Amino acid sequence: MASSNAAVQKIIQHIPLPRMIRVRQKFCQEHITDIPAALHQQLGMRNLSAGIAPGATIAITAGSRGIANLPVILRELVGWVRTHGGQPFIVPTMGSHGGATAEGQAGVLHELGITEETLGAPIRATMEVVRIDTTPNGLPVHIDRFAQEADGIIVVGRIKQHTSFRAPIESGLAKMIAVGLGKRDGAEICHAAGVPNVPVRVREIAETALQRANILFAVGILENAYDETFRIAAIPAEQILNEEPALLDISREHMPQILFDRCDVLVVDEAGKNIAGTGMDPNVIRRNYVDTFAMPPLAQRLALLSLSQESHGNANGMTNADVCTRRFFNQIDFFETYPNPLTNGMLQSCKIPLVMENDKLAIQAAIKGCFGIGHNDVRLIRIKNTLQIGEILISENLLPEARNNPRIDIIGMAEELTFDAQGNLL
Repeated sequence: MASSNAAVQKIIQHIPLPRMIRVRQKFCQEHITDIPAALHQQLGMRNLSAGIAPGATIAITAGSRGIANLPVILRELVGWVRTHGGQPFIVPTMGSHGGATAEGQAGVLHELGITEETLGAPIRATMEVVRIDTTPNGLPVHIDRFAQEADGIIVVGRIKQHTSFRAPIESGLAKMIAVGLGKRDGAEICHAAGVPNVPVRVREIAETALQRANILFAVGILENAYDETFRIAAIPAEQILNEEPALLDISREHMPQILFDRCDVLVVDEAGKNIAGTGMDPNVIRRNYVDTFAMPPLAQRLALLSLSQESHGNANGMTNADVCTRRFFNQIDFFETYPNPLTNGMLQSCKIPLVMENDKLAIQAAIKGCFGIGHNDVRLIRIKNTLQIGEILISENLLPEARNNPRIDIIGMAEELTFDAQGNLL
């Protein structure tokens, strides 16, 4: 093994790494400064408390994404329900995430700061579902057992572009109903006919669920490119499918992006299910293992350095990387990862990238894998993750493009990448 590693290092260890400069990408900075006030304003505008009778049990959904201010929003909803005489509780709504177990899904919420202590309400986790009906086309409609047994359901979710398709409704409230509340069964049914049919099935199942389940209303959350909440929308159940498309269009306008046309290597410090369903948002890295919509490519090669702790070892989407580190590989929990592809049928999502022993070798391997460049001329971009791209690092030879873009500020000096004794970035 040692000799094999030495042979690999011999091939790539001479490859130079460029000096890097920190730049700030400028996006719309509109955001809500008082989350509780904004939420309560929305709740009070549409007479949403009318569906809460004294003593009514109310299930509030909580998904697996790292949504800004989600614990605050859920806590305020819990208090609001109690103010109106209801008895709130939280249900994990995340399809097959968390290893497709009740304990795993409760653990995901805990990592996101969503606990009984922080919210002041019990968390009732189960993978059991109740089949409440079938759609006009014969698709089974399932709802989380605890949610279905409650007197009412409040759906909470972020509205944004999906990572694998384009449609009037993508990742948001309808998906939380069809896939989140439907648990693994709902996720499997929505994906069973392939990615192009997912939005059709999500809408169809959500429409039937809205007619048959006691969903009271939804709270849609929109985020800007800095991972900040810029809009909260409370929507009566009967209006969810009508109002979500317009909110998705608004969300698209605020999506984060890397403001460079092309580079040779993109280095991503961390990926994870709390960041995107595929670990890294394809809309940001501009590559996807699902060939369902075209996007202009960003980088020839992508080096992925680590997996977020909040991902609980779920490395779904790692195939979007060309190279990863031994650290990333050791962080993978295959029993957490495999329920995703086995549920949605996209087995290609979990192909393992080339594994290098440390950060330096991973970056050098990515450079070695580029075509048509001199190693001294590599155009390299480094980001923390696909949620946090307000400030990024670029190689010196990308400076002319940065200077010509009014949405980019140069805020640092050219510096060498520094590594510890193990070859990992400091």
